[in-house]
Amino acid sequence: MAIIKYKPRTNGLRGMTKLDYAEITKTKPEKNLTEIVKKQAGRNNQGKITVRHQAGGAKRKYRIIDFKRNKDNIIGKVAAIEYDPNRSANIALINYLDGEKRYILAPKGLSVGMSIQSGDNPDIVVGNAMPIKNIPVGTFIHNIELYPGRGGQLIRAAGTSAQILGREERYVLVRLKSGEVRRILGVCRATIGEVGNEFFELVKIGKAGRKRHMGIKPTVRGSVMNPVDHPHGGGEGKQPIGHPSPLTPWGKPALGKITRKKNKASNSLIIRRRNK
Repeated sequence: MAIIKYKPRTNGLRGMTKLDYAEITKTKPEKNLTEIVKKQAGRNNQGKITVRHQAGGAKRKYRIIDFKRNKDNIIGKVAAIEYDPNRSANIALINYLDGEKRYILAPKGLSVGMSIQSGDNPDIVVGNAMPIKNIPVGTFIHNIELYPGRGGQLIRAAGTSAQILGREERYVLVRLKSGEVRRILGVCRATIGEVGNEFFELVKIGKAGRKRHMGIKPTVRGSVMNPVDHPHGGGEGKQPIGHPSPLTPWGKPALGKITRKKNKASNSLIIRRRNK
Protein backbone atom coordinates (compact mmCIF):
# COMPACT_ATOMS: atom_id res chain seq x y z
CA MET A 1 0.00 0.00 0.00
CA ALA A 2 1.45 3.32 -1.09
CA ILE A 3 0.95 7.00 -0.29
CA ILE A 4 -0.90 9.19 -2.81
CA LYS A 5 -0.13 12.92 -3.00
CA TYR A 6 -2.60 15.53 -4.24
CA LYS A 7 -1.85 18.33 -6.67
CA PRO A 8 -2.01 21.65 -4.77
CA ARG A 9 -5.19 22.89 -6.45
CA THR A 10 -6.35 24.40 -3.14
CA ASN A 11 -4.67 25.32 0.12
CA GLY A 12 -6.32 22.35 1.81
CA LEU A 13 -4.93 19.89 -0.74
CA ARG A 14 -1.41 21.30 -0.49
CA GLY A 15 0.56 18.72 1.48
CA MET A 16 -2.43 16.39 1.97
CA THR A 17 -1.79 12.67 1.40
CA LYS A 18 -3.82 9.48 1.56
CA LEU A 19 -3.38 5.72 1.23
CA ASP A 20 -4.11 4.08 -2.11
CA TYR A 21 -5.94 1.14 -0.43
CA ALA A 22 -4.55 -1.30 -3.01
CA GLU A 23 -4.83 -4.18 -0.50
CA ILE A 24 -8.56 -3.64 0.09
CA THR A 25 -10.61 -6.27 -1.77
CA LYS A 26 -14.09 -5.70 -0.28
CA THR A 27 -15.81 -2.42 0.54
CA LYS A 28 -18.99 -3.38 2.42
CA PRO A 29 -18.57 -5.14 5.79
CA GLU A 30 -20.13 -8.47 6.72
CA LYS A 31 -23.55 -7.62 8.11
CA ASN A 32 -23.54 -10.26 10.87
CA LEU A 33 -20.16 -9.04 12.15
CA THR A 34 -21.11 -5.38 12.66
CA GLU A 35 -22.77 -3.45 15.46
CA ILE A 36 -24.29 0.02 15.63
CA VAL A 37 -22.18 2.59 17.46
CA LYS A 38 -23.99 5.47 19.09
CA LYS A 39 -21.90 8.64 19.18
CA GLN A 40 -21.44 10.22 22.61
CA ALA A 41 -19.60 13.39 21.50
CA GLY A 42 -17.44 13.11 24.63
CA ARG A 43 -20.42 13.36 26.98
CA ASN A 44 -21.39 11.19 29.95
CA ASN A 45 -24.86 10.01 30.99
CA GLN A 46 -25.60 13.49 32.39
CA GLY A 47 -24.84 15.17 29.07
CA LYS A 48 -21.70 16.82 30.44
CA ILE A 49 -18.52 16.90 28.35
CA THR A 50 -15.94 14.64 29.99
CA VAL A 51 -13.66 14.26 26.93
CA ARG A 52 -12.97 17.48 25.06
CA HIS A 53 -12.72 18.00 21.30
CA GLN A 54 -15.12 15.26 20.22
CA ALA A 55 -18.26 15.79 18.11
CA GLY A 56 -19.82 14.89 14.78
CA GLY A 57 -17.97 12.77 12.28
CA ALA A 58 -19.02 10.31 9.61
CA LYS A 59 -21.37 7.51 10.67
CA ARG A 60 -19.58 4.26 11.49
CA LYS A 61 -20.43 0.68 12.26
CA TYR A 62 -18.26 -1.30 14.64
CA ARG A 63 -16.64 -4.43 13.22
CA ILE A 64 -16.54 -7.31 15.73
CA ILE A 65 -12.90 -8.46 15.76
CA ASP A 66 -11.78 -11.88 17.00
CA PHE A 67 -8.99 -10.85 19.37
CA LYS A 68 -9.17 -14.14 21.30
CA ARG A 69 -8.39 -16.39 18.31
CA ASN A 70 -9.91 -19.33 20.19
CA LYS A 71 -11.30 -21.30 17.22
CA ASP A 72 -8.75 -24.08 17.53
CA ASN A 73 -7.66 -26.67 14.96
CA ILE A 74 -10.08 -25.47 12.28
CA ILE A 75 -8.57 -24.10 9.09
CA GLY A 76 -9.86 -20.75 7.90
CA LYS A 77 -9.39 -19.14 4.50
CA VAL A 78 -8.92 -15.41 3.94
CA ALA A 79 -11.98 -14.26 2.00
CA ALA A 80 -11.26 -10.51 1.90
CA ILE A 81 -9.11 -7.69 3.25
CA GLU A 82 -11.29 -4.80 4.44
CA TYR A 83 -10.95 -1.24 5.72
CA ASP A 84 -11.95 -0.63 9.32
CA PRO A 85 -12.83 2.98 10.28
CA ASN A 86 -12.44 2.16 13.99
CA ARG A 87 -8.69 1.35 13.93
CA SER A 88 -5.50 2.08 12.03
CA ALA A 89 -4.99 -1.52 10.88
CA ASN A 90 -6.90 -3.28 8.13
CA ILE A 91 -8.96 -6.37 8.93
CA ALA A 92 -9.28 -9.74 7.23
CA LEU A 93 -12.52 -11.69 6.80
CA ILE A 94 -11.94 -15.38 7.55
CA ASN A 95 -14.20 -18.19 6.32
CA TYR A 96 -13.74 -21.30 8.48
CA LEU A 97 -14.39 -24.79 7.18
CA ASP A 98 -17.35 -25.24 9.57
CA GLY A 99 -19.11 -22.25 7.97
CA GLU A 100 -18.39 -19.58 10.61
CA LYS A 101 -17.02 -16.19 9.61
CA ARG A 102 -14.81 -13.96 11.75
CA TYR A 103 -12.75 -10.79 11.42
CA ILE A 104 -9.10 -10.71 12.51
CA LEU A 105 -6.41 -8.02 12.32
CA ALA A 106 -4.77 -8.28 8.90
CA PRO A 107 -1.02 -8.95 9.34
CA LYS A 108 1.57 -7.88 6.79
CA GLY A 109 1.80 -10.42 3.98
CA LEU A 110 -1.65 -11.96 4.46
CA SER A 111 -3.63 -12.08 1.22
CA VAL A 112 -6.89 -13.47 -0.12
CA GLY A 113 -6.86 -17.26 -0.49
CA MET A 114 -4.28 -17.96 2.22
CA SER A 115 -5.11 -20.34 5.08
CA ILE A 116 -4.71 -19.63 8.79
CA GLN A 117 -5.18 -21.67 11.93
CA SER A 118 -5.10 -21.30 15.69
CA GLY A 119 -4.29 -23.89 18.33
CA ASP A 120 -1.47 -25.18 20.51
CA ASN A 121 1.02 -26.09 17.76
CA PRO A 122 0.09 -24.83 14.29
CA ASP A 123 2.75 -23.99 11.72
CA ILE A 124 4.84 -20.85 12.30
CA VAL A 125 3.37 -18.85 9.42
CA VAL A 126 1.83 -15.38 9.16
CA GLY A 127 -1.67 -15.21 10.67
CA ASN A 128 -1.52 -18.34 12.82
CA ALA A 129 -2.22 -17.91 16.56
CA MET A 130 -0.86 -20.02 19.44
CA PRO A 131 0.47 -19.76 23.02
CA ILE A 132 3.65 -17.70 23.03
CA LYS A 133 5.55 -20.47 24.85
CA ASN A 134 5.36 -22.49 21.60
CA ILE A 135 6.66 -19.69 19.36
CA PRO A 136 10.39 -19.79 18.49
CA VAL A 137 12.74 -17.14 19.90
CA GLY A 138 13.23 -14.20 17.55
CA THR A 139 9.77 -14.46 15.94
CA PHE A 140 7.79 -11.26 15.42
CA ILE A 141 4.26 -11.36 16.84
CA HIS A 142 1.20 -9.14 17.41
CA ASN A 143 -2.21 -9.18 19.13
CA ILE A 144 -0.66 -10.39 22.40
CA GLU A 145 -2.72 -11.42 25.41
CA LEU A 146 -1.80 -10.24 28.90
CA TYR A 147 -4.25 -12.57 30.64
CA PRO A 148 -5.09 -16.04 29.25
CA GLY A 149 -8.42 -16.08 27.45
CA ARG A 150 -9.05 -12.33 27.65
CA GLY A 151 -7.98 -11.65 24.07
CA GLY A 152 -5.14 -9.66 22.57
CA GLN A 153 -4.45 -6.29 24.20
CA LEU A 154 -0.93 -5.41 23.01
CA ILE A 155 0.47 -4.68 19.52
CA ARG A 156 -2.75 -4.08 17.58
CA ALA A 157 -2.00 -0.79 15.78
CA ALA A 158 -0.95 -0.57 12.13
CA GLY A 159 2.70 -1.39 11.45
CA THR A 160 3.51 -2.58 14.97
CA SER A 161 5.11 -5.81 16.14
CA ALA A 162 6.84 -7.35 19.15
CA GLN A 163 9.68 -9.85 19.29
CA ILE A 164 10.18 -12.90 21.49
CA LEU A 165 13.58 -12.73 23.21
CA GLY A 166 13.65 -15.80 25.46
CA ARG A 167 11.96 -17.81 28.20
CA GLU A 168 12.06 -17.78 32.01
CA GLU A 169 10.21 -20.71 33.63
CA ARG A 170 6.51 -20.13 32.91
CA TYR A 171 7.10 -16.66 31.44
CA VAL A 172 8.27 -15.53 28.00
CA LEU A 173 10.39 -12.42 27.49
CA VAL A 174 8.90 -10.09 24.87
CA ARG A 175 10.31 -6.82 23.53
CA LEU A 176 7.47 -4.42 22.73
CA LYS A 177 7.38 -1.69 20.10
CA SER A 178 8.22 0.96 22.71
CA GLY A 179 11.46 -0.83 23.60
CA GLU A 180 10.07 -2.18 26.86
CA VAL A 181 11.06 -5.76 27.70
CA ARG A 182 8.60 -7.61 29.91
CA ARG A 183 7.56 -11.07 31.03
CA ILE A 184 4.27 -12.47 29.71
CA LEU A 185 2.74 -15.78 30.76
CA GLY A 186 3.60 -18.50 28.27
CA VAL A 187 -0.02 -19.69 28.01
CA CYS A 188 -1.11 -16.29 26.66
CA ARG A 189 -1.75 -16.29 22.94
CA ALA A 190 -0.29 -14.17 20.16
CA THR A 191 -0.45 -14.09 16.37
CA ILE A 192 2.54 -14.59 14.09
CA GLY A 193 3.67 -11.62 11.99
CA GLU A 194 3.52 -7.83 12.00
CA VAL A 195 0.33 -5.81 11.77
CA GLY A 196 -0.21 -4.57 8.21
CA ASN A 197 -0.99 -1.12 6.80
CA GLU A 198 2.41 0.12 7.95
CA PHE A 199 2.23 3.34 5.90
CA PHE A 200 -0.70 4.62 7.97
CA GLU A 201 1.56 6.84 10.10
CA LEU A 202 2.83 8.68 7.00
CA VAL A 203 -0.59 10.06 6.03
CA LYS A 204 -0.90 13.86 6.36
CA ILE A 205 -4.41 15.01 7.23
CA GLY A 206 -3.93 18.36 5.48
CA LYS A 207 -6.96 20.32 6.68
CA ALA A 208 -9.31 20.72 9.63
CA GLY A 209 -12.38 19.50 7.72
CA ARG A 210 -10.88 16.06 7.32
CA LYS A 211 -10.42 15.85 11.08
CA ARG A 212 -14.09 16.84 11.57
CA HIS A 213 -15.08 13.85 9.46
CA MET A 214 -13.19 11.73 12.02
CA GLY A 215 -15.20 13.24 14.87
CA ILE A 216 -12.40 15.46 16.21
CA LYS A 217 -13.04 19.15 16.90
CA PRO A 218 -10.36 21.87 16.76
CA THR A 219 -8.00 22.24 19.74
CA VAL A 220 -7.09 25.77 20.87
CA ARG A 221 -3.61 26.31 22.32
CA GLY A 222 -3.48 27.45 25.94
CA SER A 223 -0.93 30.18 25.15
CA VAL A 224 -3.51 32.13 23.12
CA MET A 225 -6.16 32.03 25.87
CA ASN A 226 -6.79 34.48 28.68
CA PRO A 227 -5.32 33.86 32.16
CA VAL A 228 -8.75 32.90 33.49
CA ASP A 229 -9.03 30.11 30.90
CA HIS A 230 -5.61 28.48 31.01
CA PRO A 231 -2.38 28.62 33.11
CA HIS A 232 -0.43 29.47 29.92
CA GLY A 233 -2.76 32.32 28.94
CA GLY A 234 -2.35 36.09 29.15
CA GLY A 235 0.40 38.54 28.29
CA GLU A 236 0.94 40.86 25.36
CA GLY A 237 1.84 39.12 22.12
CA LYS A 238 3.65 35.80 22.29
CA GLN A 239 4.82 35.05 25.83
CA PRO A 240 6.54 32.05 27.46
CA ILE A 241 4.32 29.84 29.59
CA GLY A 242 5.72 31.32 32.81
CA HIS A 243 5.84 27.99 34.70
CA PRO A 244 8.69 25.54 35.38
CA SER A 245 6.85 22.95 33.26
CA PRO A 246 3.82 22.91 30.93
CA LEU A 247 0.46 22.57 32.66
CA THR A 248 -2.96 21.25 31.68
CA PRO A 249 -5.97 23.62 31.69
CA TRP A 250 -6.59 22.43 35.28
CA GLY A 251 -3.08 23.19 36.53
CA LYS A 252 -1.67 19.65 36.51
CA PRO A 253 1.77 18.83 34.99
CA ALA A 254 1.35 18.09 31.29
CA LEU A 255 4.68 16.72 29.98
CA GLY A 256 7.14 14.35 31.65
CA LYS A 257 4.98 13.68 34.70
CA ILE A 258 5.06 10.01 35.69
CA THR A 259 1.49 8.83 36.19
CA ARG A 260 2.18 5.12 36.66
CA LYS A 261 1.51 3.91 40.22
CA LYS A 262 4.71 3.07 42.12
CA ASN A 263 3.29 -0.16 43.56
CA LYS A 264 1.53 -1.43 40.44
CA ALA A 265 1.35 -5.23 40.41
CA SER A 266 2.91 -5.61 36.95
CA ASN A 267 6.09 -3.70 37.90
CA SER A 268 7.78 -7.02 38.75
CA LEU A 269 7.11 -8.27 35.20
CA ILE A 270 8.93 -5.38 33.49
CA ILE A 271 12.59 -6.19 32.82
CA ARG A 272 13.48 -2.91 31.08
CA ARG A 273 11.41 0.24 30.86
CA ARG A 274 10.43 1.74 27.52
CA ASN A 275 12.75 4.02 25.59
CA LYS A 276 12.50 7.69 26.53
